[in-house]
Amino acid sequence: MSDLTIHSLESAPADSREHLAASEKSFGFIPGLHRVMAEAPALLDGYKHLHNLFQTQTSFTNDELTVVWQTVNVEHNCHYCVPAHTGIAKAMKVDDAITNALRDETPLPDARLEALRAFTLRVVRGRGDVAEADVRAFLNAGFTKRQVLEVILGVAQKVMSNYTNHLAETPVDDAFKAYVWEKRTADAA
Repeated sequence: MSDLTIHSLESAPADSREHLAASEKSFGFIPGLHRVMAEAPALLDGYKHLHNLFQTQTSFTNDELTVVWQTVNVEHNCHYCVPAHTGIAKAMKVDDAITNALRDETPLPDARLEALRAFTLRVVRGRGDVAEADVRAFLNAGFTKRQVLEVILGVAQKVMSNYTNHLAETPVDDAFKAYVWEKRTADAA
């Protein structure tokens, strides 16, 4: 574990306090991820800004947002974000069958959503170097060129949170402990 501080509203740098207060108002508590990111106000600001842009300014539905978020979270084995986004998906009224398939890395109940997961994985695993055939398959599944680029926005947001949680070993918030998750191994499957 890194020696990163999990800040309170009082201990956080002054430039992070407004963001933490907004998080508390929005969630009813300050998520541990935000409390860790508070050490670097620019990181917290950037993360919250990207989250807002991805959730409110892209053309994705709630189901599609969840597919991108959880695909990246699971691929990065983020012990914090998978449970957090399970709770967020429930609040967004995403079908549990979608959430469970993402968490368990099993086929999604919808071919279009599966195409989104496959494309997102190709972006993550290829670090953006995606074969033209994979882009074409994504577009043929009914997605747009705009959404090719919007996936990158979602991946960028999740890289910020997943990497922070790996470094800080951020404890899962009480609100999300019911959704604690561990990546399945080949032996456990």
